[in-house]
Amino acid sequence: MAKLVFALNQSLDGYIDHMRMGPPDAALFRHFIDDVSGLSGLIYGRRMYETMRYWDGEHAEWNGPRREYAQAWRAQPKWVVSRTLETVGPNATLVSDDLEGAVRKVKADRDGEMEVAGPELANALGELGLVDEYRIYIHPEVLGSGQPLFAGPRPRLRLVDSLRVGGDVVRLTYTPA
Repeated sequence: MAKLVFALNQSLDGYIDHMRMGPPDAALFRHFIDDVSGLSGLIYGRRMYETMRYWDGEHAEWNGPRREYAQAWRAQPKWVVSRTLETVGPNATLVSDDLEGAVRKVKADRDGEMEVAGPELANALGELGLVDEYRIYIHPEVLGSGQPLFAGPRPRLRLVDSLRVGGDVVRLTYTPA
């Protein structure tokens, strides 16, 4: 059975806004390449999936690490949770109903780690007891506003690990308490 991990970047004051936080440094980007390469799949909400579809394209300005990340991302099977999308891209499966049943089946059918991305989706899966681990990448930015990481009920969590990644980012790993 796969372990479902919610991993997301946030500001020091608890907000999600990748455009305002800026790109990761080389060490953090390498960490993300290695992370995606080792997964057994990805589960996305619609907005996060649409953002990540950038990696399906080819961009002439990409350097080696960007091409490597794109290749790793494309290789991963993806499940996209959406009531509005009618189709999804390559190597992706649309989940439009029975969220709990679909995710329980995916977890049961796979081994290793799978990541869930998108705060609203992760909150819904957390409430269903399907998130096994939370990995929060804290960036040294204070945004003052934006979308909070935990927009719904706050799960009780227990810290199980911390890791400095790159120059200024700390990954905190929690399990449900």
